[in-house]
Amino acid sequence: MSAVTAPAPTGSGRAPAGLGTRHLLRLVLLHTRYQILETVRVPIAVIGNLVFPSLALAFFVLPNQAVAQDPVNATQAVAQLSLFAVISTCVFSYGVGVAEDRAQPFDPFVRTLPAGPIPRLGGRLLTGGAFSLVSLIPLLAIGALATAAAPSIGRVLAGVVMVLLGGMPFLFAGLAIGYALSFKAALPVAQVILFPLAFAGGLFLPPEMFPAWLDTASGFLPTRAARDVLVHVTTGQGATAFDVIMLVLWTVALAALAVVAYRRDEGRRFR
Repeated sequence: MSAVTAPAPTGSGRAPAGLGTRHLLRLVLLHTRYQILETVRVPIAVIGNLVFPSLALAFFVLPNQAVAQDPVNATQAVAQLSLFAVISTCVFSYGVGVAEDRAQPFDPFVRTLPAGPIPRLGGRLLTGGAFSLVSLIPLLAIGALATAAAPSIGRVLAGVVMVLLGGMPFLFAGLAIGYALSFKAALPVAQVILFPLAFAGGLFLPPEMFPAWLDTASGFLPTRAARDVLVHVTTGQGATAFDVIMLVLWTVALAALAVVAYRRDEGRRFR
């Protein structure tokens, strides 16, 4: 009989020594499938992410012919709203979703299983990434069919990659909210954080329309940094080295905050 290897302590971030990479991947995919099915059973959760950014494009961009019929301005508008769709998915899926899961009796049981936190967290990341990509489909379709936006295939693919990278700070912000707050508190906090950051970051109105003080202040926000880098990737304009530095700093800082929130919740609930 082969020896049984003791699992790593729960919350360590490591898989048990006896759990191979193949089995770990299967668990991650299993959690992904479960979380996707759990989400689509509440259709409004999916429809909201699909519809709102597309409605914003249809109501505020298409009627403005100076924007919709200019290739650069139209591409910029689609890029900005695509970023909003992704960060909205990140903040609500990870923030409100994690907080809701923590309120369920099943969550403490799953978190004490010997597989550790990687399968559940990996499944959550893949689920959020999948819904983020789905949220881009109607925006890209409207932009291609109803505006003068015509970036090359290379720029479109680079933009999709960049919009996911630009959502990373908000993914970590969502995790921090979800592990630090209860479900009742996470929902309003997510709303309060998302919309002011989106507006001040230039996702609804281009920064060229901002007063000087707001334009300066927004340069220090993660939304503005991600927006400027994304616009540069898709149009060749708009980003500086400062934007890249700010995006990296916000990503690192919010990742650290998410780790602190997770460890604090782990210690409070399972010690």
